[in-house]
Amino acid sequence: MFSKSKKGNAASDADQALPAKVAAPSIISADLKIVGDLHSDGEIQVDGAVEGDIRTRDLLIGKEANVKGEIIAESIIIHGSINGQMKARSVRLANTAHVVGDIVHQDLAIEKGAFLEGHCKRYVDKPEPAKLPVAQKDDKSKVASGGAADAAVDKGKGGDGKKTVAA
Repeated sequence: MFSKSKKGNAASDADQALPAKVAAPSIISADLKIVGDLHSDGEIQVDGAVEGDIRTRDLLIGKEANVKGEIIAESIIIHGSINGQMKARSVRLANTAHVVGDIVHQDLAIEKGAFLEGHCKRYVDKPEPAKLPVAQKDDKSKVASGGAADAAVDKGKGGDGKKTVAA
């Protein structure tokens, strides 16, 4: 009941049940100006100014923020000003947003009052094409002689392996 082996297993089960730690968002405050590119695997919140490209999973542009550069992210929420091209699955322009540049997106939401000067292009993730079976040389001869539906090869018991055509 209270053996060490069970206690050890219970602790390891608890460790497996806990979700992985999620990092806090990186915040660029209103009094900070960054000249250069930003890269993050998590979330970035910009309340200041950025002159450079941003690549992240989630991006939140604050009301007073100003960004000049290309943005690539999974999701972008814009309350401030952006000058540059954006590519994201989900883009939302709040009523205070001011965007000059093209947007490539899957989902786009623009609130009343938002400013947008540029092109919007929707993209869809294309599924990988199904691999078609490759026809063998013997199959091509069947098709040429009357179609695969009409031709059959007799390879059963006592069959000679010759092609016969069903009438």
